[in-house]
Amino acid sequence: MEYIEVLALVVCFVVLLGLGLPIAFSIAISATLTLLMNVPTMATLTTVAQRMATGLDSFTLLAIPFFILAGQLMNSGGIARRLIDFARALVGALPGGLAFVNIVANMLFGAISGSAVASASAIGGAMGPRMEKEGYDKAYSAAVNISSATTGLIIPPSNTLIVFSLASGGVSIAALFMAGYLPGLLIGGLLMLTAGIIAKKRNYPRGEKASFGETARTLVAATPSLLMLVVVIGGIVNGLFTATEASAIAVLYSACLVAAYKEVSLSQIRPLLLDTIRTTCIVLFLVATSISLSWVMAYENIPQSITTALLAISDNPIIILLIINLILLAVGIFMDMTPAVLIFTPIFLPVVVATGMDPVHFGIMMILNLCIGLCTPPVGSVLFVGCSVAKIKIQSVIKPLLPLFITMLLGLMLVAFIPEISLFLPRVLGLME
Repeated sequence: MEYIEVLALVVCFVVLLGLGLPIAFSIAISATLTLLMNVPTMATLTTVAQRMATGLDSFTLLAIPFFILAGQLMNSGGIARRLIDFARALVGALPGGLAFVNIVANMLFGAISGSAVASASAIGGAMGPRMEKEGYDKAYSAAVNISSATTGLIIPPSNTLIVFSLASGGVSIAALFMAGYLPGLLIGGLLMLTAGIIAKKRNYPRGEKASFGETARTLVAATPSLLMLVVVIGGIVNGLFTATEASAIAVLYSACLVAAYKEVSLSQIRPLLLDTIRTTCIVLFLVATSISLSWVMAYENIPQSITTALLAISDNPIIILLIINLILLAVGIFMDMTPAVLIFTPIFLPVVVATGMDPVHFGIMMILNLCIGLCTPPVGSVLFVGCSVAKIKIQSVIKPLLPLFITMLLGLMLVAFIPEISLFLPRVLGLME
């Protein structure tokens, strides 16, 4: 019976998406219809609505609007320019140095803002014209920006890791945050290696080597922004405050920074707050509908059925991991990260735990999978923003994006099959049992 319900759920969801219905509505309707198959009464509608409401009754979820607001403030307060200058002083003199600058700046800004879309917009808008002026292919510049913008979703603080903690039933946010550093740096490093090889083949120019004084000056200018990471992550890891309290501190810190830089006028504050409210409403509505679907799946024993089916295919952890990775890569192509995390975490977490995989390790692997989906059509938000900022058609960027896409897949496989890349820092800091 459970397999019929799984089929009905999947078919309903795919059909609704195919008809152009927004993903949140597709999720809610699919959940309701699946539950109606077993409980054909009006009480079903009330139950789904209740689950949506109670799903949002979480102190942890308060971190999302706060981190969104902090990211909006950072995005508008001249932070990107200072980070780009610092990245240029560090790596601009390498072969194809502006591509390196783009990647490093995206890693820094993405980590601070917690948004891949904001990072692709801010860094791409600043770096695109510079790279074009230096003779870089426009499509290649956009591809570098798109692929590297996703690193900020792994390097904390990250709203997606907070959502995973909620979906997993309470995996430590501090452990997840620390687990994201090495994988994020690994992906960034691999992208830089690929960019270096391409730069050498295409004979892209080196930038001017920064003097010690210039490097020191750009470091001083960027330090206040980078210190936010120290304050937020340091406070969480040392138990000084929770992730939610840290998000409020991030807003306060960002506001002080923006006021000090004087690059945001009072008239710009209202639009920033409105953008934050809009984004928060979209994210939390997705969270509410996804939580209701997760509850329906649990009620119908769908995760247990899928766990049994996957373990029946093979009891080899490597085979199971490969299957899950392939499914998540496919999911990431067609679904936004937040609902994907909330829906598929309860499905796959019991499977990987049964094979001996740590939930923290699985969380990082899952987010990396879905990050790759942000760079692919038809719903890759970072792909669309990156192309829009670069003023280039999507089909033009696909070819230069392929080697970087393959690089990200290589990084994913390393993270998936070498657990210590994710677990080393949390274990050293005593954040795991």
